Amino acid sequence: MNVVLAHKFFYRRGGADNSFFATADLLRRKGHNVIFFSMQDERNDPSEYERYFVSNVDYEKPGLKNKIGAAIKLLYSFEAKNKVEQLIKRERPDIAHLNNIYHQISPSIIHGLKKFNIPVVMTLRDYKLVCAPYIMLAHGKICEACKNAKYYNCFLKGCVKGSKAKSLLNTIEMYLHHTVLSIYELVDVFISPSRFLKNKMEEMGAKGKFVYLPNFVRVDEFQPQYKWSENSIVYFGRLNEEKGLLTLVKAVKDIPEITLKIIGEGPLREHLESGIVKNGIGNIRFLGYKSGEKLNNEVRKSMFVVLPSEWYENNPRAIIEGFALGKPAVGSRIGGIPELVRDDETGFTFQAGDPEDLKKKILLLVKNPEKILLMGKRARSFVEQELNPEQHYEKLMEIYKQAM
Repeated sequence: MNVVLAHKFFYRRGGADNSFFATADLLRRKGHNVIFFSMQDERNDPSEYERYFVSNVDYEKPGLKNKIGAAIKLLYSFEAKNKVEQLIKRERPDIAHLNNIYHQISPSIIHGLKKFNIPVVMTLRDYKLVCAPYIMLAHGKICEACKNAKYYNCFLKGCVKGSKAKSLLNTIEMYLHHTVLSIYELVDVFISPSRFLKNKMEEMGAKGKFVYLPNFVRVDEFQPQYKWSENSIVYFGRLNEEKGLLTLVKAVKDIPEITLKIIGEGPLREHLESGIVKNGIGNIRFLGYKSGEKLNNEVRKSMFVVLPSEWYENNPRAIIEGFALGKPAVGSRIGGIPELVRDDETGFTFQAGDPEDLKKKILLLVKNPEKILLMGKRARSFVEQELNPEQHYEKLMEIYKQAM
């Protein structure tokens, strides 16, 4: 089968990108021809299809001309539509599997695909279908004001980076794509990696067919280590405000017997580091971005993984990969996290945004090392039995057949 696999980034920034590449690897291993469609970037992995990738779009680049061009492409990219049509004519795909295409690529490629009657499935990595800023947060708080297509609330509340101008642009985008063009109604099947996201899409009034299919990992790539060599806990992922890192810092600063390792990059790093220095907190280390075995080794040395998110997490790979390495997790009781972190089984959940509750759950594990070992083994078993590539592939093929 010839499969167009589309995602706006062709390098690894976070969980969504890792899942995209994992899907590509799985399809190739099963004998399918994977045809990539993405955005040009100097950080990209090499690809024989890169000449069809859309031009780079950088929303942070200064200059009026750049900002106007980027805004137009956010609404509708004729370049992306034309290039995907060229790709279709050359490769003649059987189906297209879209991931994150918003903004840098735009859903204009759906029109290009449907022009040639290509079936389209789309894996949802966030809440962009129902929320203009995609994370269902407004000024740091959970927000569902755009329920049932009331997208004007994005502008009224200034949801996008606190900017009325950016919020207006994203509000126009939502009305254009959903009300004027109804472009997402052309998607045959939406894939939701968490039950929570699937239910939230339907609850918020999104149109379409939604099916549940969680992320997976190849467990043979993750050698577990149930014991730990240092009294540390680890967070790894993007350093964004919605990840709850400020809550995590507050929770661990008074637990001197453990070290918190923060692995990753993002806009919050500078603020976090300066706050830690200013307050004289000595048990937090920033290790920067790591991937592959360098990341896995840091996780193996630790007691458990922490994910303190304060937004509706989907199906976080940080927890899944931690499980595969034999580590339980402490995670916020929000979004899809409780589907993975089962209390007193594969870890503990805590009230999102509550540093005292998080501190309590961390200490509960630290003071009961036998629980860490037992839960780590259960976590690894959970991944082996429920989040393995074979089950994922079988269900993915069923979804492709439904779309075709």
